[in-house]
Amino acid sequence: MTAITSTAYSRDLGDELRRLREKFSGLTGHAFAEQLGWDPSKVSNIEKGKARASEIDLVQYLMMCGRDTDHFEAFRARYRYAFDPYVVTVPDNLRTLALAEAQAQRITTYDVHTVPGLVQLPEYARALFVDGGRVAADDIDKGVRLRTERQAVLRRHNPPECRFYVHELALRLKVGDARLMEEQYLRLLFHTHVLRIVPISAGTAPMRQSARMLFSFEKHAPLAYGETALGQVFSHDGASIRDSREFFQWLDARALDEGQSRSLLANYVSGLREDLDEPRTDLA
Repeated sequence: MTAITSTAYSRDLGDELRRLREKFSGLTGHAFAEQLGWDPSKVSNIEKGKARASEIDLVQYLMMCGRDTDHFEAFRARYRYAFDPYVVTVPDNLRTLALAEAQAQRITTYDVHTVPGLVQLPEYARALFVDGGRVAADDIDKGVRLRTERQAVLRRHNPPECRFYVHELALRLKVGDARLMEEQYLRLLFHTHVLRIVPISAGTAPMRQSARMLFSFEKHAPLAYGETALGQVFSHDGASIRDSREFFQWLDARALDEGQSRSLLANYVSGLREDLDEPRTDLA
């Protein structure tokens, strides 16, 4: 077992091991360590992603959980990248992202085309899955549930400090019907931490940027995160962190301040309400 700086991915995979121990062995960490002949701190450090387990450690751990060789090989294939400063995962891997959100002290995000996932209404998230056409009908409920469960971090007694940068395009692009958009605007207006809207008048440069996040932790190294349709990127690399910090400084200079952002959002709410109150001429 090798001590090393933890990463978002190592903490995720360590937590996966912990859940396997609890589910299949029924043992506490201390009792599990005794069964393996390990020091209890070894189990704790591996499960917290603070130390790299050797292949022999993984074999012993997973066999104690009753897992077979195929499970070991599949887990080992992922675990080899656990402590890399730069990791790309499949697009639907929400565990690593959700764990990072749960552990973060501060989260800064930028979204161009949609409202950030942490403040999406369930109905808004569902409409995105349906409109996208790339999620199987049987998986839509699961996707909505997982996205909604991630938002629990904002309701706890010590939530992370969040700053949401949202491009005005996300307000203009219709998701679902007008009533849903109104409810989503109100969610942004009254239930976010810091909201900064990047107006269309800021030019095309902000529109060309992909969604990204920057995480700060109390006890871990900062994390930069980006996503595309092809995958999710988790980076603790110093250059990536500097680039993300510079990006958000650049964005800060182009975004409306908090008061202006909420005023613009209120105008969108008012506009929708006027449209909803207009009599339908097609029924005359």
